[in-house]
Amino acid sequence: MATVIKVDPITRVEGHLKVEVQSDAGRVTSAQSSGLMYRGFENLLIGKDPRDAAHITQRVCGVCPTPHAMAAVLALEAAAGMVAPDNARHVRNLILGADHLQSAVLHFYHLALPSFIRGPAMPPWTPLYEVDLRFSAADNQRLVDHYVQGLAIRRQCHEMGAIFGGKLPHTVAYEFGGVTTVPKAAQISRFASYLKQITSFIDNVYLPDMALLGRVYQDYYQIGRGYGNLLSFGVFDLNGAGSSKLFRRGRVEGGSTSVQSIDMKQIIEYASSSWYTSSSGGKNPGQGSTQPSPGKSGAYSWLKAPRYSGVPYEAGPLARMWINGDYRKGISAMDRHEARALEASKIAHAMGDWLSQINLAQSSFTSHALPGNAAGIGLTEAARGALGHWIKTDSSGKVTLYQIVTPTCWNFSPRDDAGTPGPLEKSLEGTPVKDGAQPIEVTRVVHSYDPCLSCAVH
Repeated sequence: MATVIKVDPITRVEGHLKVEVQSDAGRVTSAQSSGLMYRGFENLLIGKDPRDAAHITQRVCGVCPTPHAMAAVLALEAAAGMVAPDNARHVRNLILGADHLQSAVLHFYHLALPSFIRGPAMPPWTPLYEVDLRFSAADNQRLVDHYVQGLAIRRQCHEMGAIFGGKLPHTVAYEFGGVTTVPKAAQISRFASYLKQITSFIDNVYLPDMALLGRVYQDYYQIGRGYGNLLSFGVFDLNGAGSSKLFRRGRVEGGSTSVQSIDMKQIIEYASSSWYTSSSGGKNPGQGSTQPSPGKSGAYSWLKAPRYSGVPYEAGPLARMWINGDYRKGISAMDRHEARALEASKIAHAMGDWLSQINLAQSSFTSHALPGNAAGIGLTEAARGALGHWIKTDSSGKVTLYQIVTPTCWNFSPRDDAGTPGPLEKSLEGTPVKDGAQPIEVTRVVHSYDPCLSCAVH
């Protein structure tokens, strides 16, 4: 007999998320995910000085603000037809890298892992679903201890990033034309000391803990696959032109190993299932608008539905690692966790190279006039996946259009105009649910994406 299971809110995610699934014979047959908040950052930016966007859009999120700063300055620099100095590129990469590392540690130990282990009988560990807890007492305690250790490591990631960022999580370093910090030898030395400790934790604690989780919960390598369509905008530029990146730009269909290019004109946002006014056929973000329509018939989310050439795509660490050729073991809930851990190690080790490339004799900023009657796109990767900012300015240089497409909009989008489910909705189909009153399997698939609803309902 078919039953409806509602989890509202899904806890241990950034923001307010509701997931409703239909289950029959112990398996999910369909799902809907709903972002339940409206904020309006895109409309806040209209009429503003575009240089403010790097600071205003960071307030979209407290976990992943740095990628918004990166996308904002890249969009404005693209509109101006300029490239920031190499020193600025290195510093931006290092601050963004620190953000990616803290987010990976946060997600594994503090957001996802508590669904697999038993913690102390106190908040925030209680209440919990008392089902499917498989670890031995010794392994469970080890993971709880590492949960606590991970809190200190995450703090150290923020402290490390703040050396060049001024402060974190909301940095003041990213500016149109470069960065505000002037790197010094003492800063480089302090950063290197932090990075050594953090890299050791990732390689010697995080990776073994991830391997243990994968062994004990091997069945989750077969759960939560979804469409297998993966997309990455690429991140961590390795040259001034951005043609070489630590993680390449591209997309794959159906879990293929053939990586295809991305045409930005093929990105369309649909809003037929969203509480916004919608136009038939959707719009490219470069022509988009964000006009709320609460109570709209047929809508069930404050997220829009981005599609590439009409097709839903998953974004995130698994997408980056797959497209880069670094991880192609599989596409599932557990593969998302494993790819994220391996990616964290790759980023940490690359950061040492970027640190060594800072040239203390060179500038980290280039002054440039604001572009008038111009348009630009800033593409990067947040920890959770592909992030894009679209900007247009008038003759005085003020913002006339600003649109943001976030990773969680890609992953947790509602149905589009054709009724096609979003990636998370699709990946929940077929998920086993042993106890409808404690649908731990549903929450584990949700957490594997590391959703940020604050970003999604920007």
